[in-house]
Amino acid sequence: MTDVSNIITLRQPAKTGAERSRAYRLRRKARETNGSETVTPVSSAVTSLPRLTPSVTIQTTKRHTVTPSRSLLISSDLFLTIAAIALAGVGITMNGWFARSLGSSDIAGWLFLLVGVAADAVALVLPHCAAILWQRTRRARAAVAWLVWLVTFAFAIQAGIGFASVSISDVTMTRASRVTPAVTQAQANLVDAQAARDRECASGNGKNCRTREDQVVQARSALSAAQATISAQADPQTEAARHIVSWISAGRLEPSADDFAMLRLVLLALLPQAGGILLMLGRGAR
Repeated sequence: MTDVSNIITLRQPAKTGAERSRAYRLRRKARETNGSETVTPVSSAVTSLPRLTPSVTIQTTKRHTVTPSRSLLISSDLFLTIAAIALAGVGITMNGWFARSLGSSDIAGWLFLLVGVAADAVALVLPHCAAILWQRTRRARAAVAWLVWLVTFAFAIQAGIGFASVSISDVTMTRASRVTPAVTQAQANLVDAQAARDRECASGNGKNCRTREDQVVQARSALSAAQATISAQADPQTEAARHIVSWISAGRLEPSADDFAMLRLVLLALLPQAGGILLMLGRGAR
C-alpha cells in the first residue's frame, strides 16, 4: 500500500468532538492492521479538505459627478459662445450693409458686400484657430493667423465706424430739423420784426429805424436759441453723460458732448467685432 504520510495536509478548520473521536478510531485500526504504516482514509481526506464558500463579486459602476465649478464653467462657455455668435451676426450685418452702400452700381455694391461679410467672418474664426495652432506649438502659423486677423479686424472696425457714424448723423439731423412751437413762434417774431424794420427804414435811417434793427437782431437770437435747444435734444445721450460726469466730479471735469459722441462711436464699432475673442475664450475655457 502507498505511503501517504508525506501528503501535505491543508489547513483544516476546527473539528468537533465526534469528528476527532472517529478519526482517532480510524488511525488506531489502521495501525493494528498495517503495523507501522499510517494510512489516511479517503473519508478522512475528504473531510479534511477546506470548506469552500462561494464568493460573490459585486461590480460597482463609477459615476462621473459634475462639480459646481465644472457646471459653472460649462455654463459660462455656452454663454460666451452664444454672445460671440450674436455679436458676429450684428457685425456681419453692419459691415455688409455699409460696404454695399459704398458701391456706385448694383454689381459694385454686391461685391463690396461680399468683401465685408468675408472679412468679418474671417475676423470671427481666426482667433480660435490661432489659439489652437499656438497650443500645438505651430508658432509661425499662429503668428500669421494673428497678422491676418489684425488686417481683417481693422477693415471691420472701419466699416463699423462708417455704419455707426452715418446712422447716428442721420438720426440727429432728423431730430434737429424738427419744428417745435417755440421755433415756429421765433420764426414768426423774426418775420414781423423784419417787416417793421423795412417799413420804418424805407424813408431813411432814423431813430425808429435803428430801434427796429435792434428788434430784428433780438428776434434772430431768439430763433437761434430755440434751434440750439432742439439740436441739444437731438442727442440726449451725450448731453446726459456730460452732465453726469460733471456732477460726479463736482465740476472738476467738464467733458464736451463731442467727447462722448466719439466714445460711443468707438464702442459701437468695436464691440460687434469682439465676437472672435469671445469665441476663443469660450472654447478655451473647456
